[in-house]
Amino acid sequence: MNSDRGKPRTAAGPPRTINVHKFAESRASELESLHSIVKERLSNDFRSQRSKRRRTTGHDNRLAKSRDRKKQKAGEVNVTNPGYLEKDKKKLPRHVRRKLELTKNSLDGFSTSGDGTKRLRTHLWHAKRFTMTKLWGFYLPLGVHGRGRGSRALLKKLKGGVLVHDASYCSAVQLEGPEDLLLSILETVLVPSPCSHCEDARSDILSGAIYGSAELHHVGAVFSQTIAPVTYMWQPQQCRNADTNVDHANICGEQQKVDGCSSLRRLWVWIHAAAFREGYNALQNACERQVDAAGTRVNCISLENHLGKLEVMGSRASQLLQKMLHPSTCSSVNSSLVKYASYIENDDQIPSSAIFSLSVDDPRFLDKDITNASEAKVQDILSYKKDENGGNGTPKRDMKLLPCSFLEPEGSHGLSQCIDLWDTKKDIDPPIEENILCMEKHRQRMELFRIGDTSTGRQQPSIERRFSRFCPILLLRSDSQKTSIIRWSIILPLSWIKVFWMAIVTNGAQAIGLREKHWISCELGFPCFPREFPDCSAYSCFMALEEAADDKKSELRSPHTRTWKVPVPSPWDSLRFALEGLNGAAHGRVQHEQLLPHDMIRNIAMNNPYLRSCKTETESSCGAPFEGFVARTCNVLIQFLDEIKASHLLLFPKVLHSKKCIGKFMKDEKILNEDAGGVIYQINQDQKLCLVRVLLHAYREGSFEEGAVVCAPHIDDVMLWTTRSEISKGELQVPESFARSCFSQQATGEWEFQVPEEPAAKESCRLPIGFITTGFVRGSKKPVAVALCEAVCLARLREEQWKAVGVRKRRKEIYVLVRNLRSTAYRLALASIVLEQWEDDLECM
Repeated sequence: MNSDRGKPRTAAGPPRTINVHKFAESRASELESLHSIVKERLSNDFRSQRSKRRRTTGHDNRLAKSRDRKKQKAGEVNVTNPGYLEKDKKKLPRHVRRKLELTKNSLDGFSTSGDGTKRLRTHLWHAKRFTMTKLWGFYLPLGVHGRGRGSRALLKKLKGGVLVHDASYCSAVQLEGPEDLLLSILETVLVPSPCSHCEDARSDILSGAIYGSAELHHVGAVFSQTIAPVTYMWQPQQCRNADTNVDHANICGEQQKVDGCSSLRRLWVWIHAAAFREGYNALQNACERQVDAAGTRVNCISLENHLGKLEVMGSRASQLLQKMLHPSTCSSVNSSLVKYASYIENDDQIPSSAIFSLSVDDPRFLDKDITNASEAKVQDILSYKKDENGGNGTPKRDMKLLPCSFLEPEGSHGLSQCIDLWDTKKDIDPPIEENILCMEKHRQRMELFRIGDTSTGRQQPSIERRFSRFCPILLLRSDSQKTSIIRWSIILPLSWIKVFWMAIVTNGAQAIGLREKHWISCELGFPCFPREFPDCSAYSCFMALEEAADDKKSELRSPHTRTWKVPVPSPWDSLRFALEGLNGAAHGRVQHEQLLPHDMIRNIAMNNPYLRSCKTETESSCGAPFEGFVARTCNVLIQFLDEIKASHLLLFPKVLHSKKCIGKFMKDEKILNEDAGGVIYQINQDQKLCLVRVLLHAYREGSFEEGAVVCAPHIDDVMLWTTRSEISKGELQVPESFARSCFSQQATGEWEFQVPEEPAAKESCRLPIGFITTGFVRGSKKPVAVALCEAVCLARLREEQWKAVGVRKRRKEIYVLVRNLRSTAYRLALASIVLEQWEDDLECM
């Protein structure tokens, strides 16, 4: 007894297993007392309430037996056949096979259906909550279930919360080669090219600090057919130096090493899925044509099945990313880490179009207790010391990550290494499988409560593959001056899409589809591709699907409730009537008979890229919806006016150091009395239409729908609306017969504008100058519609309206008339040209 006194006694823990019968016997008195209390409350009636009963047939196997009997009678199942198990073995149900396929997380590529349609990595999540549509070779979320409403709540969430959209259907094309050769290629296919920017912006783009936006064109004429708006970014120079084993510490002192490594550069061009194949072929064609003196070519590689893209937008988007993204200290791009750490403290100081190349921790391993923003400062995460060997030390604050040592094989250092996203030659390890994480969490809980067998081993992956706790990403910020809403884009490997998607959604972001994205683009004032790009082939394909869906919807209605058919897509070629009509009204002697002779037009077309007859071989093979183009930069609009000798027109593109200011012209009384130096602008039959994007605000009342026609008003119409307090009924309306037959569909399927012959229709008819591409969004505090109108017609209308009023009553906006296609009433609207407010209109959604 005395020998046992010196030994320390260990506290006996609870038993790992419990015998239920012995436990009940030892607590019999307590259980009886509880039973008596429940018995009194239920009045000794332990039957379940009838209102809470549920009928179930899961226990009844008669249904399964009846199905087997029917198959045996039909001869489908032959049980007596000894080869039944091998030959007639039934496959798994389709929903089971599809679920197994969708739960896989391959390194690259998308899962496909039977017809080859691709599914996003978040398809299973979207299919349960959204209406899915087959578009551009993908199953994409169209919008939430319902009748297409909910824009009011969406805009409220945009201004006070966070929205997220899976844009993995957009893909990148990688160009790799000498820098001068890459610049020469981009100069032939991009408008504007990187060399056309100012010196500061050009150096930032080439260094990889910011990304650029441009329009991709076919190789050939400078203003050939547009393919799609693109976003391009250069690989940072320090990343390239790391790939080529250049001593990064001595770069500043050894300029020769930098020059030797900077000759070979890498470039990504992001293209929308609606025009990816056409854009990739155009870039590949441009690379084959460009060869330097040494015979070096540029490699053109498609990254269609390797990278994904998540778009996060809203007033609190930066706070959500700051909470979720925790850069690891092993990132190879230290400059991006330092910039990100310095900018995240003050979000207003982040430059627009900035790019951050980061390696972040798996968001599933962050402790949920880290909810305070002050505790999760990225600046504290990045505050580390460097040791004498130049390596990274330990951070000041521990990251409270879940234990993950069981996933790292012995002797493997690949899990802790951070790979840059630009290096596509190396396989980026996928995230840890979800079932492994669940089993490990379950095992930790069992150990905590001392339940179960401790000898049970840890869960191992089903397939021998490597996993990682770090993911390389590219973080792109889009902070346009047009709006105060911040937008971020996260570019990451496809295998990591599910992980970051669930992390963003669980942190309070609301997912949106294509319909909601269109509403947001209109609210923010950005064009939406391909809906607002009629000069692209993708527009024709998209509108053909819209027309087929509209026809199918119309056929489902009864004949007495069916409305008349309207043109889908808009007949853009009908704008030529207004272009010739307004020009003839301005110069009364210009008629069709007095146009330039055909041989003179043919000679001018050889030197004028804005004439319809000037087509390249590639452009002729692509079916464009109309013969024209959309001017999305001020330089393109100015060049167009110079080519057609119409620089005197009242169009004022916003260009730095421009002498042509709209404020001075509005206050100048003599400017409209001059004859513009004797220059008379005449319309050419072969001249291309030049469209500009305008924002339409209703003058007093009216709701503008998508596809509505924008017409040129007479000066009497404008005076009638602006001078009188009330408009009597019957004014500014067209007969219903003309509204039905205004646009007629030909045998070829094209729509044409019909000149009215009736006197009443002739008097009320107004010539079209454009069409609305995006109508009013319900719930918007400042409803605005987006339209594409002919530039010359707008200039003529402005000149006519300025002449009719005094200097003090002149406005920057232009009065136009808008009529919905199934309506007979005109509504007055104010049109603001986007290029008169901003230098370019390239940023789109």
